[in-house]
Amino acid sequence: MKSRQKLLIALLILLPVLIGIVVITSGDGAGSALALQKKIGLVRITDVIYSSDKYTKQLRKFRNDNSVAGVILRINSPGGTVAPSQEIYYEILRFRDSNKPVVVSMENVAASGGYYIACAAHRLFANPGTLTGSFGVYMRFPHFYRLSEKIGIDMTTIKAGEFKDLGNPHRKITEEEKKLLQNLLSDTHDQFIEDIAYGRSLDIDSVRALADGRIFTGRQALHLGLVDTLGGYQDAATYIKSYCGLPEKTKIIENRAADGLWKNLLTDAMNELFPFLQFLGQPAGSYFLFDGFLY
Repeated sequence: MKSRQKLLIALLILLPVLIGIVVITSGDGAGSALALQKKIGLVRITDVIYSSDKYTKQLRKFRNDNSVAGVILRINSPGGTVAPSQEIYYEILRFRDSNKPVVVSMENVAASGGYYIACAAHRLFANPGTLTGSFGVYMRFPHFYRLSEKIGIDMTTIKAGEFKDLGNPHRKITEEEKKLLQNLLSDTHDQFIEDIAYGRSLDIDSVRALADGRIFTGRQALHLGLVDTLGGYQDAATYIKSYCGLPEKTKIIENRAADGLWKNLLTDAMNELFPFLQFLGQPAGSYFLFDGFLY
């Protein structure tokens, strides 16, 4: 093989390497090409939170994805059950160890468990009219014993353990049961306060003073140190891209299974016609939930 042919073959082999070096070292510096490959993740938390599974799965996937520089958490939720809210809160805290920011964008409402989740994030954006706050916890027990007496239905419960049938709807709750439940809820309330104080780096006594269940607008929450900035989704997106050193055209991606169209239409129609139906399937337990607007 002639020397000229050998030289041509060597150049063809080295050409991709040379192009790569030029791309990486050109523009704004060595990291510019890599930065263009980075993405921002988006997780939407909407409606009442009865389960954490789909949200923690999305968050975990983004946290472990090296191509994702940070996550926008879009919240439009009044909260929900306690344990799922806590699971999402701790999943967001794990982002701090991974050095990936999570920025919250509050929509119409991010109250009670919705705020519990949000306060673990790097920065909180709220609209001036967003409803937030509602730092409290409750349980509900329906009672049917008066109706049962009227229609002649009697219920007999055999139990081992004084409080085994706690919340039995076929009898009146006792004072001892009320005290037991109050102690349980007080402990859960303390957990709420402690986690807000930790997530927001606030004095625990200042949080406790606000934790009587009251709600705040986004503007009030800003003055109280509960959120960082007034703004909407686009403001949050611009901030996180800048914080991560990414260009404005950086892609924002979601990883969620879309619900079926007919399922969404049927659910929305039924909830509008019969709003009480959405509460029939509520799981038992304690709630971080602001539900004043649901009825």
